[in-house]
Amino acid sequence: MTRRAVLPRSFFARDTEIVARELLGAVIECTVGGVRCSGRIVETEAYVGEHDAACHAAAGRTARTEVLYGPPGNAYVYFIYGMYWCVNAVTRAAGLPSAVLIRAIEPMDGLAAMRRRRGGRDGVALSNGPGKLSQALGITGPRHHGLSLRTSSLRIQSSLPVPDRDVVVTPRVGIAKAVDWPLRWIVRSSPYVSKLR
Repeated sequence: MTRRAVLPRSFFARDTEIVARELLGAVIECTVGGVRCSGRIVETEAYVGEHDAACHAAAGRTARTEVLYGPPGNAYVYFIYGMYWCVNAVTRAAGLPSAVLIRAIEPMDGLAAMRRRRGGRDGVALSNGPGKLSQALGITGPRHHGLSLRTSSLRIQSSLPVPDRDVVVTPRVGIAKAVDWPLRWIVRSSPYVSKLR
């Protein structure tokens, strides 16, 4: 497996929209039980603070959202639909609650473990959604919430950037509030993008 440079905290300590765009092409890697799995990020969404009705920080500072208010470059992991974990990268300065949701990845390393965790699923169904990719990589709240994305078993690493011509910006999906905000970035050519809108 290729070793890549871990993205520094300064990468995440910027406007959430910039981080969301520049995370396309980066590699998220998770090691569980000595097994390393990774994938190239091909879809992200920005959640930009307390004024964003779709952001968890809209509820204010709570036990659940405390990590969003912390330092940039940490993992904010939450549970949805009573069955899936979703992983986010906290952005901006401490005290400014915002994050980028990783929505889809193209699998790279650890495919056997990823398929096993996903019940034998393969192809795009392996990781074309935020809950799917977290399950495939072995990401859970109890294990990864609040951890550094630079120094823990869950890391985001640099890789070849995605050129602007292959990037599309759309409104976010799967939410009921602030639905028209253009805060979703996708790699146009990737079949792993969760859904087109």
